[in-house]
Amino acid sequence: MAVALRMSVLYAPTLKEVPAEAELPSHRILLRAGMIRKAAAGVYSYLPLGWRSLHKIEQIVREEMDAIGSQEMLMPAMQPSELWEESGRWDLYGPELMRFQDRHGREFCLGPTHEELVTSLVRHELRTYRALPLSVYQIQVKFRDEVRPRFGLLRGREFIMKDAYSFHATQESLQEHYDAMYRAYSRICERLGLEYRPVEAESGQIGGKVTTEFMALAESGEAALVYCDCGYAANVDAASTVVPRHPRTTEPRESHKVHTPDVRTIAELAGFLDIPEHDTVKTMAGKLPDGTLVYFCVPGDRELNPIKADWAAPGVVLLEEEDFAALKIPRGSLGPVDPPAGTLVIADRSLEHEVAWGVGANENDYHIVDALPGRDFEVARWADLVGAQPGDGCPVCGGVLKGARGIEVSQVFQLGTRYSESMGATFSDEDGAERPFLMGCYGVGVSRSLAAVIEQRFDEAGVAWPVTVAPLEVAVLPLMTEGEVFDAGERIWSDLAAAGIEVVLDDRDERAGIKFNDADLIGWPFQVIVGKRGLAEGVVEVKDRATGERENVPVGEVVAYVTSAVAAAKAALAPTTTHP
Repeated sequence: MAVALRMSVLYAPTLKEVPAEAELPSHRILLRAGMIRKAAAGVYSYLPLGWRSLHKIEQIVREEMDAIGSQEMLMPAMQPSELWEESGRWDLYGPELMRFQDRHGREFCLGPTHEELVTSLVRHELRTYRALPLSVYQIQVKFRDEVRPRFGLLRGREFIMKDAYSFHATQESLQEHYDAMYRAYSRICERLGLEYRPVEAESGQIGGKVTTEFMALAESGEAALVYCDCGYAANVDAASTVVPRHPRTTEPRESHKVHTPDVRTIAELAGFLDIPEHDTVKTMAGKLPDGTLVYFCVPGDRELNPIKADWAAPGVVLLEEEDFAALKIPRGSLGPVDPPAGTLVIADRSLEHEVAWGVGANENDYHIVDALPGRDFEVARWADLVGAQPGDGCPVCGGVLKGARGIEVSQVFQLGTRYSESMGATFSDEDGAERPFLMGCYGVGVSRSLAAVIEQRFDEAGVAWPVTVAPLEVAVLPLMTEGEVFDAGERIWSDLAAAGIEVVLDDRDERAGIKFNDADLIGWPFQVIVGKRGLAEGVVEVKDRATGERENVPVGEVVAYVTSAVAAAKAALAPTTTHP
């Protein structure tokens, strides 16, 4: 017999009013439907219904991980600082790393991820290529001291994540497992009923050069992405950018300095010169660890992407307002012509063939018009410096990129030797030589996925869960709490459970309207409504929450009807991506 619950004893305290703190639909619904409760900013308790849905997501993840040979384990959430110091991330990770000391003064952190710990584990256990490849995973609470926790489960300080790690002797082996993980992650998204896109991404503090994010498309998503009909898709921070250019002239002109009093912004400069903003060039300044000043030149109508700036000049830190005065450079009039001695000039590659730059003159209240690279100044490096946006050219087929917003629900990385080298994790190869492991890591945001499903499947009444994620599959709603109506509802509830259906009986002494509202708010995929009038005619009403469709079904056929409907709903979420 499947799970059979009664609403009268179920701990699911629904709310009529929308909590003031809830900004997004998923946050509002999870609170109102009695699935989560806030303990502190970014920290939540999962009530029984929310916990059941989380367990279903976890089970889907486990099945897909087990299918590709990854083995489940559990590592401690508390990690010693020495491991993070070995990898270099103790200081690099920043204030988001939750740090503390034990009673002996030894420093620890609460893990946001486990690259260091798993690497320290296997370096003492895997000593030969014969033990490779190895893939392990865990599902665990993680921690990040977010400066501004918000959006419920989408950006919290404590969250549930599946993280997996793989160790390989060859790049071919790493690529093979990375591809298997990619397909498994696609299947997970499909089984959760998510509309998603795998996109090229930036690895951030995790490290590595090859990574893909799986984005659940949603207007509420914090991440911006671009995509093309040819299949190319990328996070705007990682997308290769083909910036459309419409130069005023293709012929070089004599450059000249122009007095521009009180002009500090690109908009003010374009207005003063009576030219479009895209005909100006914006210069941003940064400094390398060795003190070298870097000027980044980008089209005036675009913004410098800090991540791409770091790719072009590794270790660069963009200047803050107080830095300009200390360096005696004019913040509002920076430009590549006669910058301070030793300045490294890096320009966006979209400007490479421009012959008439409007730039700052490195002198307050002055700009230079029609400056020409190679004649008036030198560019040390041409690089992709700006974030992609809709309307840019596709780097694959040349088509026009479209834009969307998404919620990152999972990501896969090829780490290479990022951690094995710094932490001395090696194995003996076929020739007896010691070599560092090649590593991959792979994360699924379990609690974040729960919120992402709601962001795609909510309406004014509540959530319409996919049957694979719903706390239970069916609710039986007898509209009376005694007599033949209630007895019929209880029999249907019992028979559905005996048929293997997860089912809840709303046996509360409440008005029909309250039962209907709570059923839609909580989002039971199928609702069996048992009323006096219907029973007199020998039927009950079955409602499909996702479509709103209602069907009168003979009482004697309702168990078979609902069982078939649940099976069909599950079949519709069967993954299209094949196993390796």
